Amino acid sequence: MAKKRKEADMNLYYINRGQASHKVEDDKAKRKKAKEREKRVKENKAQKEENFDLETETVIQMTNKNKIKKEEERKRKLSQEEKRRKKRKKKIKFLLKTFLLLGIIIGGTTFALVSPIFNVKDIQVVNNKQVNVETIISLSELKTEENIFRFSKSRTANKIKANAYIKNVKIHRKFPSIIKIDVEEREHYYSADFLGKYAYLDKQGYILEIAEDNKQKIIIQGITTPEEQVVEGNRLNEDDLERLEDVIKIMNATKEYNLNDKVKSIDISDKNEYSIYLEEEKKKVYLGDNTNLSNKMLYVNAIIEQEKEKTGEIFANGDLNNKFKVYFKESLNV
Repeated sequence: MAKKRKEADMNLYYINRGQASHKVEDDKAKRKKAKEREKRVKENKAQKEENFDLETETVIQMTNKNKIKKEEERKRKLSQEEKRRKKRKKKIKFLLKTFLLLGIIIGGTTFALVSPIFNVKDIQVVNNKQVNVETIISLSELKTEENIFRFSKSRTANKIKANAYIKNVKIHRKFPSIIKIDVEEREHYYSADFLGKYAYLDKQGYILEIAEDNKQKIIIQGITTPEEQVVEGNRLNEDDLERLEDVIKIMNATKEYNLNDKVKSIDISDKNEYSIYLEEEKKKVYLGDNTNLSNKMLYVNAIIEQEKEKTGEIFANGDLNNKFKVYFKESLNV
């Protein structure tokens, strides 16, 4: 009996042990599954957290960008507003300065125009030789005790230049009460023989005056300027101006041999047959055209020295480069 009970107890032991072993294995499996489930839960949670972080970071970045953009827009608006304020201030300052300057100018001008301090006390004329002071002042129409600002310098200068002798005029205001008139005059060099009178000419061919005498100037004969154009202030016509240039060349050539002071007249009727008259030497010189003037005068001067006290004509109107020889022909009718 005891043996059977022992066997029964052993069987029960093994049965319980087997059951316990199965139970342990089941517990291990459960724990493993639990761990795996917990791991998956953690991984899912981590994935969710990671996704959440990415979304959060994206949202934050977008929010920051919007904030930066708004801040930049705010600064830009502030900058534009500041610029507008500065521009308005600058404009206001400019207007204030302009009005102030205009006020000073208007006030100063009014004072200058009405104050007796600026009344003319003296009118001075300088560098005049041909035209006297009284004539120039009369032409200017300026008067003493009139305001020094109440005239136009350009218009006054033009009035003075109505006189043919006056070439240029400069007018200076010497404050507070003096006017200075500085003139540049044309000089009388030649007298054109004209209808029994003399038209005074300068080297530019301006007609300075029509007079009865020639003031011992060189007389130019044979001008072609029409009678109605021979008026003080006018110039000779183009043909006469061209011949006047040749007259100047002739006089320069005579000056080389000290004959210029002996020339009484020059005939320009024919530009291919110019002639001069030496009154002191009682000789007329035929020069031909305007070529070789210096060489022609060399021969003329030599003949004058040889034929002293003789009246006659010197012919230098040939081509010196083609063996022409200057010669003298004495006049028999003395």
